[in-house]
Amino acid sequence: MTNKKDFPVSKSDQEWKNQLDEEAFRITRQKGTEAPFTGKYVDTKTEGMYTCIACGAELFDSNTKFDSGTGWPSFSDITNSENVGTEVDTSHGMIRTEVHCNKCGAHLGHVFDDGPASTGKRYCINSCALNLEEKK
Repeated sequence: MTNKKDFPVSKSDQEWKNQLDEEAFRITRQKGTEAPFTGKYVDTKTEGMYTCIACGAELFDSNTKFDSGTGWPSFSDITNSENVGTEVDTSHGMIRTEVHCNKCGAHLGHVFDDGPASTGKRYCINSCALNLEEKK
């Protein structure tokens, strides 16, 4: 679990459990993963800003979302580099790059170097870690 003291938005596990539903807590606070093709934003094409479900930080613009065929919402770039952080993840016998919210430490997903040519990045993100603020 992420050390809550490392991030500006800091809450106890109980406070997070009171705020988030069970699956969002498991994913964002315990570094879980939702099953592929089950997330509410996998096929969403609505324009807007994807924000952190835990603290509301702006993370991904819908203009960078693409269909990677992986079963999770995928983005080619982040909106604000101050809001998104990465760290090495060696869980499950793999070496990957975890993506987390720099404001609250929420686990978002992973980033890979097989994205579109514009950035070469594929931010593979759990729907449960996101809210979509639709463009008006």
